Amino acid sequence: MHIGRYRLGSALVSTSTQTGKSATTGAEPSRPQTFVTTQWSVVLDAAHSDTTHAHDALAKLCQTYWHPLYAYVRRRGYSPEDAEDLTQSFFAALLQRKAVATVSPDKGRFRSFLLASLNHFLSDEWDKARAQKRGGGKVISFDTQAAETWLNQMPSDNLTPEKAFELRWAITLLEQIYRNLEEEHRRQGKAELFEVLRTTLAGPGNSAPYAELGTRLGLNAGAVKAAVHRLRQRYRTLLRETIAETVATEAEVEDELRYLLRIVGG
Repeated sequence: MHIGRYRLGSALVSTSTQTGKSATTGAEPSRPQTFVTTQWSVVLDAAHSDTTHAHDALAKLCQTYWHPLYAYVRRRGYSPEDAEDLTQSFFAALLQRKAVATVSPDKGRFRSFLLASLNHFLSDEWDKARAQKRGGGKVISFDTQAAETWLNQMPSDNLTPEKAFELRWAITLLEQIYRNLEEEHRRQGKAELFEVLRTTLAGPGNSAPYAELGTRLGLNAGAVKAAVHRLRQRYRTLLRETIAETVATEAEVEDELRYLLRIVGG
């Protein structure tokens, strides 16, 4: 996937972010008594627990969000080698609970927490980390070559470190939603349906006509239209659920959706 395909994400959520209505029903979203912030819960568990489960869950988050942080460090002017070392060292500190010991979810958005933690690490810990032998062990595995390719494709004149982080964060989040949607269809025995219809997630003009898609699936155009509608509804639902995991309160979901819309819309 590439950034061009993510422009559908902004089209899919544009109505719901402007109206505040549920993307799936058109009604006001339900208000649970307790707003569950999954990613904040992972951080808090890791901060106050020595269990393997808590450590592994935080490690998974690190694996998911390394790219935005690496992009930020590179745009700060560090070399690819130093940026990789710094990102690995930061995650090592995070997994050792150094950066999460006093964390509270009321600090706000998860992306803001990560960036603030990284900046703290840059100012207070990087000099000590550089004094250690390079290549002392990788905490997580990530593809710096792919990250460098992405950075080289971005316009460098106005891509500040903060913009690089925000754009890569948005892409990472949308990649996560796409993978979850694909895996969901696979589990339901609908892998072929998703494979054929996935191009419709890129908006009008980016996929074959419904009649052609129907021929591939053995469905008429009306059935394809209904299937596309369900696919897009599910995309919106997963988008809201994923956003909800990255903020501190339910009230922030709409703001974060609008933020994502601005980022992917350029």
